Amino acid sequence: MTEATEVPAVLDAAPNLRGLKILVIDDSKTIRRTAETLLSKEGCTVYTAIDGFDALSKIADHQPDVIFVDIMMPRLDGYQTCSLIKHNKTFRSTPVIMLSSKDGLFDRARGRIVGSEHYLTKPFTKDELLGAIAAQVSR
Repeated sequence: MTEATEVPAVLDAAPNLRGLKILVIDDSKTIRRTAETLLSKEGCTVYTAIDGFDALSKIADHQPDVIFVDIMMPRLDGYQTCSLIKHNKTFRSTPVIMLSSKDGLFDRARGRIVGSEHYLTKPFTKDELLGAIAAQVSR
């Protein structure tokens, strides 16, 4: 008779994000690449868009699990993009995390008003990025 080994009660502290589909909408190539690199290493499938218009078709095509959207973008800003996402029956429950270089109370409040679930200040760390996703997918 063989003994069963006990599974440790403490799980790995890092959230398992493998298989998640993430859309990063930002007009900064540096931000898009940074997020894509960090998230790909965690096993996520990452899609990127340069602005809100570019993002709308990608949201419909790929149906991401979490969306990051920069506030300050040309053509269609982050607030407008988030509002459009949240007014769509199919995507209203998709978590939207606002990205901004500003850390003001007004910007955070306006993000909440249009329906965002979280707000991340740029530049962000790997832990902040992964933590923001983990908080949304564990809800």
